[in-house]
Amino acid sequence: MSAGSDLREVRDTVADLLADRVTPEVLEAAERDGWAAGVWEPLHAGGFTTVGVPESAGGAGGSVAEACAVLEAAGAAAAPVPVAETGLLAGCLLASAGLDLPDGPLTTGVGDVALRDGSLTGRLARVAWASAAARIVVLADGPDGTVVAVVDPAAARISPGHNLAGEPRESVDLGGVVPETTAPAPPGARDDLARRGALARAAQIAGAARRVLEITVTYTGERVQFGRPVSRFPAVADHLVRVAEQAEMAAMASRSAAVGAGPDGEPAELDVAAAASVASEAAGLVAAAAHQATGAMGVTREFALGVLTRRLWSWRDEWGGERAWSTRLGHTLAAGGPDALWPTISRGVRV
Repeated sequence: MSAGSDLREVRDTVADLLADRVTPEVLEAAERDGWAAGVWEPLHAGGFTTVGVPESAGGAGGSVAEACAVLEAAGAAAAPVPVAETGLLAGCLLASAGLDLPDGPLTTGVGDVALRDGSLTGRLARVAWASAAARIVVLADGPDGTVVAVVDPAAARISPGHNLAGEPRESVDLGGVVPETTAPAPPGARDDLARRGALARAAQIAGAARRVLEITVTYTGERVQFGRPVSRFPAVADHLVRVAEQAEMAAMASRSAAVGAGPDGEPAELDVAAAASVASEAAGLVAAAAHQATGAMGVTREFALGVLTRRLWSWRDEWGGERAWSTRLGHTLAAGGPDALWPTISRGVRV
Protein backbone atom coordinates (compact mmCIF):
# COMPACT_ATOMS: atom_id res chain seq x y z
CA MET A 1 0.00 0.00 0.00
CA SER A 2 1.31 3.47 -0.88
CA ALA A 3 1.88 6.23 1.66
CA GLY A 4 -1.03 8.15 0.13
CA SER A 5 -3.33 5.15 0.61
CA ASP A 6 -2.17 4.78 4.21
CA LEU A 7 -3.01 8.42 4.94
CA ARG A 8 -6.42 8.12 3.29
CA GLU A 9 -7.11 5.10 5.47
CA VAL A 10 -6.24 7.11 8.60
CA ARG A 11 -8.51 9.97 7.52
CA ASP A 12 -11.36 7.62 6.68
CA THR A 13 -11.03 5.69 9.94
CA VAL A 14 -11.19 8.82 12.07
CA ALA A 15 -14.04 10.21 9.96
CA ASP A 16 -16.06 7.03 10.51
CA LEU A 17 -15.35 7.17 14.24
CA LEU A 18 -16.60 10.74 14.51
CA ALA A 19 -19.52 10.51 12.09
CA ASP A 20 -22.19 9.58 14.63
CA ARG A 21 -20.58 11.24 17.64
CA VAL A 22 -20.21 14.88 16.57
CA THR A 23 -23.85 15.89 16.28
CA PRO A 24 -25.45 19.35 16.44
CA GLU A 25 -26.50 18.56 20.01
CA VAL A 26 -22.95 17.58 20.97
CA LEU A 27 -21.52 20.74 19.42
CA GLU A 28 -24.05 22.92 21.23
CA ALA A 29 -23.28 21.22 24.54
CA ALA A 30 -19.53 21.59 23.93
CA GLU A 31 -19.88 25.36 23.50
CA ARG A 32 -21.64 25.42 26.87
CA ASP A 33 -19.47 22.90 28.74
CA GLY A 34 -16.08 23.64 27.17
CA TRP A 35 -15.51 20.37 25.32
CA ALA A 36 -17.08 16.99 24.47
CA ALA A 37 -15.81 14.16 26.65
CA GLY A 38 -17.93 11.68 24.68
CA VAL A 39 -16.00 12.57 21.52
CA TRP A 40 -12.61 12.55 23.23
CA GLU A 41 -12.92 9.11 24.82
CA PRO A 42 -13.19 6.94 21.67
CA LEU A 43 -10.49 8.99 19.92
CA HIS A 44 -8.16 8.58 22.90
CA ALA A 45 -8.97 4.91 23.33
CA GLY A 46 -8.13 4.32 19.68
CA GLY A 47 -4.77 6.09 20.07
CA PHE A 48 -5.68 8.85 17.63
CA THR A 49 -5.04 11.71 20.07
CA THR A 50 -1.32 10.95 20.31
CA VAL A 51 -0.47 9.97 16.73
CA GLY A 52 2.90 11.50 15.90
CA VAL A 53 4.20 11.19 19.47
CA PRO A 54 6.86 8.45 19.87
CA GLU A 55 5.76 5.27 21.58
CA SER A 56 8.75 5.58 23.89
CA ALA A 57 7.13 8.69 25.40
CA GLY A 58 3.71 7.09 25.74
CA GLY A 59 2.30 8.14 22.38
CA ALA A 60 0.83 6.09 19.55
CA GLY A 61 3.82 6.57 17.26
CA GLY A 62 3.49 7.47 13.63
CA SER A 63 4.62 10.36 11.48
CA VAL A 64 3.69 14.03 11.26
CA ALA A 65 1.77 13.19 8.08
CA GLU A 66 -0.32 10.60 9.92
CA ALA A 67 -0.98 13.08 12.74
CA CYS A 68 -2.14 15.65 10.19
CA ALA A 69 -4.39 13.05 8.55
CA VAL A 70 -6.12 12.64 11.92
CA LEU A 71 -6.44 16.41 12.22
CA GLU A 72 -7.96 16.73 8.75
CA ALA A 73 -10.70 14.32 9.73
CA ALA A 74 -11.21 16.05 13.08
CA GLY A 75 -11.40 19.41 11.33
CA ALA A 76 -13.98 18.13 8.86
CA ALA A 77 -16.12 16.90 11.76
CA ALA A 78 -15.57 20.11 13.79
CA ALA A 79 -14.64 17.81 16.69
CA PRO A 80 -14.72 19.92 19.89
CA VAL A 81 -11.70 18.27 21.54
CA PRO A 82 -7.97 19.12 21.84
CA VAL A 83 -6.61 16.53 19.41
CA ALA A 84 -3.99 18.83 17.88
CA GLU A 85 -2.91 20.16 21.25
CA THR A 86 -2.56 16.75 22.90
CA GLY A 87 -0.52 15.05 20.20
CA LEU A 88 1.29 17.16 17.66
CA LEU A 89 1.83 20.12 20.02
CA ALA A 90 2.08 19.39 23.76
CA GLY A 91 2.74 15.68 23.32
CA CYS A 92 5.62 16.15 20.89
CA LEU A 93 7.02 18.94 23.05
CA LEU A 94 7.13 16.60 26.05
CA ALA A 95 8.71 13.82 24.01
CA SER A 96 11.39 16.17 22.66
CA ALA A 97 12.43 16.90 26.26
CA GLY A 98 12.48 13.25 27.23
CA LEU A 99 9.29 13.46 29.31
CA ASP A 100 6.47 10.93 29.30
CA LEU A 101 2.91 11.93 28.42
CA PRO A 102 0.45 12.24 31.30
CA ASP A 103 -2.90 10.58 30.70
CA GLY A 104 -5.73 12.70 29.40
CA PRO A 105 -6.03 15.79 27.20
CA LEU A 106 -3.08 18.18 27.04
CA THR A 107 -2.59 21.70 25.80
CA THR A 108 0.09 24.31 25.36
CA GLY A 109 0.47 27.96 24.48
CA VAL A 110 2.99 30.73 24.00
CA GLY A 111 3.92 33.66 26.20
CA ASP A 112 6.69 35.26 28.23
CA VAL A 113 7.09 32.63 30.93
CA ALA A 114 10.12 32.24 33.20
CA LEU A 115 11.17 29.72 35.84
CA ARG A 116 12.80 31.29 38.88
CA ASP A 117 13.53 29.63 42.23
CA GLY A 118 11.31 26.69 41.37
CA SER A 119 8.17 28.63 40.40
CA LEU A 120 6.86 30.18 37.22
CA THR A 121 6.10 33.75 36.29
CA GLY A 122 4.19 35.02 33.28
CA ARG A 123 0.98 34.49 31.38
CA LEU A 124 -0.20 32.51 28.35
CA ALA A 125 -2.81 34.11 26.11
CA ARG A 126 -5.61 32.34 24.22
CA VAL A 127 -4.68 28.81 25.27
CA ALA A 128 -6.88 26.22 23.59
CA TRP A 129 -8.88 24.01 25.96
CA ALA A 130 -6.92 25.07 29.07
CA SER A 131 -9.73 24.31 31.53
CA ALA A 132 -10.43 20.92 29.95
CA ALA A 133 -6.79 19.82 29.90
CA ALA A 134 -5.35 17.38 32.39
CA ARG A 135 -2.00 19.20 32.11
CA ILE A 136 -0.63 22.33 30.44
CA VAL A 137 2.83 22.07 28.88
CA VAL A 138 4.81 25.32 28.63
CA LEU A 139 8.18 26.56 27.50
CA ALA A 140 9.84 28.74 30.14
CA ASP A 141 13.10 30.65 30.33
CA GLY A 142 15.13 29.07 33.12
CA PRO A 143 18.44 30.18 34.65
CA ASP A 144 20.31 27.67 32.50
CA GLY A 145 18.23 27.92 29.33
CA THR A 146 14.77 27.09 28.07
CA VAL A 147 12.89 24.33 29.88
CA VAL A 148 9.73 22.34 29.25
CA ALA A 149 7.44 22.57 32.29
CA VAL A 150 4.33 20.55 33.09
CA VAL A 151 1.60 22.39 35.01
CA ASP A 152 -1.60 21.25 36.67
CA PRO A 153 -4.35 23.62 35.42
CA ALA A 154 -5.87 23.62 38.91
CA ALA A 155 -2.76 25.43 40.18
CA ALA A 156 -3.04 28.22 37.59
CA ARG A 157 -5.50 31.09 37.34
CA ILE A 158 -7.52 30.58 34.17
CA SER A 159 -9.68 33.35 32.73
CA PRO A 160 -12.41 32.18 30.34
CA GLY A 161 -12.52 33.10 26.68
CA HIS A 162 -13.62 31.68 23.34
CA ASN A 163 -12.89 32.06 19.67
CA LEU A 164 -15.57 32.84 17.09
CA ALA A 165 -16.47 29.15 16.88
CA GLY A 166 -17.15 28.90 20.62
CA GLU A 167 -14.02 26.83 21.29
CA PRO A 168 -12.22 27.67 24.56
CA ARG A 169 -9.31 30.10 24.14
CA GLU A 170 -8.36 31.02 27.68
CA SER A 171 -5.83 33.20 29.48
CA VAL A 172 -3.58 31.30 31.89
CA ASP A 173 -1.78 33.18 34.66
CA LEU A 174 1.17 31.09 35.85
CA GLY A 175 2.49 33.48 38.48
CA GLY A 176 3.74 31.53 41.51
CA VAL A 177 2.83 28.13 40.06
CA VAL A 178 5.28 25.33 40.86
CA PRO A 179 5.53 22.97 37.88
CA GLU A 180 5.13 19.26 38.50
CA THR A 181 8.02 18.39 36.21
CA THR A 182 10.67 20.24 34.23
CA ALA A 183 13.30 19.21 31.73
CA PRO A 184 15.71 21.07 29.44
CA ALA A 185 14.12 21.92 26.11
CA PRO A 186 15.98 20.92 22.94
CA PRO A 187 17.50 23.67 20.78
CA GLY A 188 14.91 25.38 18.61
CA ALA A 189 11.98 24.15 20.67
CA ARG A 190 10.04 27.41 20.32
CA ASP A 191 10.35 27.43 16.53
CA ASP A 192 9.46 23.74 16.34
CA LEU A 193 6.32 24.36 18.41
CA ALA A 194 5.30 27.32 16.25
CA ARG A 195 5.71 25.30 13.07
CA ARG A 196 3.76 22.37 14.44
CA GLY A 197 1.00 24.70 15.63
CA ALA A 198 0.70 26.36 12.24
CA LEU A 199 0.75 23.02 10.42
CA ALA A 200 -1.88 21.58 12.75
CA ARG A 201 -4.24 24.48 12.02
CA ALA A 202 -3.54 24.18 8.28
CA ALA A 203 -4.54 20.51 8.38
CA GLN A 204 -7.71 21.30 10.32
CA ILE A 205 -8.56 24.06 7.84
CA ALA A 206 -8.03 21.65 4.95
CA GLY A 207 -10.43 19.13 6.48
CA ALA A 208 -13.07 21.73 7.30
CA ALA A 209 -12.81 23.25 3.81
CA ARG A 210 -13.40 19.86 2.19
CA ARG A 211 -16.48 19.36 4.32
CA VAL A 212 -17.73 22.85 3.46
CA LEU A 213 -17.40 21.90 -0.20
CA GLU A 214 -19.47 18.74 0.31
CA ILE A 215 -22.22 20.59 2.18
CA THR A 216 -22.36 23.42 -0.34
CA VAL A 217 -22.44 21.16 -3.39
CA THR A 218 -25.19 19.03 -1.83
CA TYR A 219 -27.35 22.01 -0.86
CA THR A 220 -27.05 23.85 -4.18
CA GLY A 221 -27.73 20.63 -6.07
CA GLU A 222 -30.94 19.98 -4.13
CA ARG A 223 -32.23 23.56 -3.88
CA VAL A 224 -34.48 24.24 -6.89
CA GLN A 225 -35.21 27.75 -8.12
CA PHE A 226 -37.03 28.65 -11.33
CA GLY A 227 -37.31 25.00 -12.22
CA ARG A 228 -33.67 23.96 -11.91
CA PRO A 229 -31.06 23.38 -9.19
CA VAL A 230 -29.38 26.61 -8.15
CA SER A 231 -25.98 24.99 -8.78
CA ARG A 232 -26.71 25.32 -12.51
CA PHE A 233 -26.88 29.10 -12.36
CA PRO A 234 -23.52 30.53 -13.50
CA ALA A 235 -23.11 32.84 -10.51
CA VAL A 236 -23.59 29.96 -8.05
CA ALA A 237 -21.40 27.64 -10.12
CA ASP A 238 -18.60 30.22 -9.90
CA HIS A 239 -18.82 30.12 -6.11
CA LEU A 240 -18.70 26.32 -6.13
CA VAL A 241 -15.57 26.38 -8.29
CA ARG A 242 -13.95 28.84 -5.90
CA VAL A 243 -14.72 26.63 -2.89
CA ALA A 244 -13.40 23.52 -4.68
CA GLU A 245 -10.16 25.07 -5.88
CA GLN A 246 -9.34 26.67 -2.53
CA ALA A 247 -10.17 23.51 -0.58
CA GLU A 248 -7.86 21.54 -2.85
CA MET A 249 -5.07 24.10 -2.47
CA ALA A 250 -5.30 23.98 1.31
CA ALA A 251 -5.21 20.18 1.32
CA MET A 252 -2.30 20.01 -1.12
CA ALA A 253 -0.21 22.54 0.79
CA SER A 254 -0.79 21.07 4.24
CA ARG A 255 -0.25 17.49 3.11
CA SER A 256 2.94 18.38 1.26
CA ALA A 257 4.37 20.05 4.37
CA ALA A 258 3.38 17.12 6.57
CA VAL A 259 4.79 14.46 4.24
CA GLY A 260 7.97 16.50 3.86
CA ALA A 261 8.73 15.98 7.55
CA GLY A 262 9.48 12.33 6.86
CA PRO A 263 8.82 9.43 9.24
CA ASP A 264 10.64 10.90 12.26
CA GLY A 265 11.50 14.49 11.40
CA GLU A 266 10.24 18.02 11.90
CA PRO A 267 8.30 19.90 9.21
CA ALA A 268 10.53 22.38 7.38
CA GLU A 269 10.18 26.15 7.78
CA LEU A 270 9.56 26.74 4.07
CA ASP A 271 6.95 23.98 3.82
CA VAL A 272 5.03 25.12 6.89
CA ALA A 273 5.17 28.78 5.88
CA ALA A 274 3.70 27.90 2.50
CA ALA A 275 1.04 25.63 4.00
CA ALA A 276 -0.01 28.13 6.65
CA SER A 277 -0.14 31.00 4.16
CA VAL A 278 -2.18 29.05 1.62
CA ALA A 279 -4.55 27.49 4.16
CA SER A 280 -5.17 30.76 6.01
CA GLU A 281 -6.05 32.56 2.80
CA ALA A 282 -8.16 29.65 1.59
CA ALA A 283 -10.15 29.62 4.84
CA GLY A 284 -11.55 33.09 4.22
CA LEU A 285 -12.19 32.52 0.52
CA VAL A 286 -13.93 29.17 1.11
CA ALA A 287 -16.17 30.58 3.84
CA ALA A 288 -17.15 33.62 1.77
CA ALA A 289 -17.91 31.66 -1.40
CA ALA A 290 -19.86 28.95 0.46
CA HIS A 291 -22.08 31.53 2.17
CA GLN A 292 -22.63 33.32 -1.13
CA ALA A 293 -23.71 30.05 -2.74
CA THR A 294 -26.07 28.98 0.05
CA GLY A 295 -27.59 32.42 0.77
CA ALA A 296 -29.63 32.96 3.90
CA MET A 297 -29.80 29.25 4.76
CA GLY A 298 -26.02 29.14 5.20
CA VAL A 299 -26.05 31.53 8.16
CA THR A 300 -28.79 29.80 10.16
CA ARG A 301 -27.72 27.99 13.30
CA GLU A 302 -29.59 24.85 12.23
CA PHE A 303 -27.50 24.46 9.08
CA ALA A 304 -24.12 22.70 9.42
CA LEU A 305 -22.23 25.21 7.29
CA GLY A 306 -21.84 27.88 9.96
CA VAL A 307 -20.27 25.45 12.43
CA LEU A 308 -17.42 24.94 9.98
CA THR A 309 -17.03 28.45 8.59
CA ARG A 310 -16.79 29.91 12.08
CA ARG A 311 -13.91 27.52 12.69
CA LEU A 312 -12.27 28.47 9.40
CA TRP A 313 -12.41 32.14 10.39
CA SER A 314 -10.98 31.30 13.83
CA TRP A 315 -8.26 28.80 12.93
CA ARG A 316 -6.78 30.94 10.15
CA ASP A 317 -5.51 33.48 12.72
CA GLU A 318 -4.09 31.00 15.23
CA TRP A 319 -0.39 30.12 15.51
CA GLY A 320 0.62 33.00 13.29
CA GLY A 321 -1.97 33.59 10.59
CA GLU A 322 -1.60 34.43 6.92
CA ARG A 323 0.40 37.67 7.18
CA ALA A 324 2.95 36.35 9.67
CA TRP A 325 3.62 33.16 7.74
CA SER A 326 3.64 34.92 4.36
CA THR A 327 6.36 37.18 5.74
CA ARG A 328 8.34 34.20 7.00
CA LEU A 329 7.87 32.49 3.63
CA GLY A 330 9.30 35.50 1.83
CA HIS A 331 12.27 35.72 4.18
CA THR A 332 12.99 31.99 3.79
CA LEU A 333 12.86 32.19 0.00
CA ALA A 334 15.03 35.30 -0.10
CA ALA A 335 17.63 33.78 2.22
CA GLY A 336 18.65 31.25 -0.43
CA GLY A 337 19.60 33.94 -2.93
CA PRO A 338 18.40 34.41 -6.51
CA ASP A 339 20.00 31.23 -7.84
CA ALA A 340 18.02 29.06 -5.41
CA LEU A 341 14.67 30.82 -5.80
CA TRP A 342 13.26 29.09 -8.86
CA PRO A 343 14.45 25.54 -8.00
CA THR A 344 12.89 25.97 -4.57
CA ILE A 345 9.44 27.16 -5.64
CA SER A 346 9.20 24.80 -8.62
CA ARG A 347 10.04 21.56 -6.86
CA GLY A 348 7.50 18.73 -6.95
CA VAL A 349 4.69 18.48 -4.41
CA ARG A 350 5.20 15.50 -2.10
CA VAL A 351 1.68 14.15 -1.60
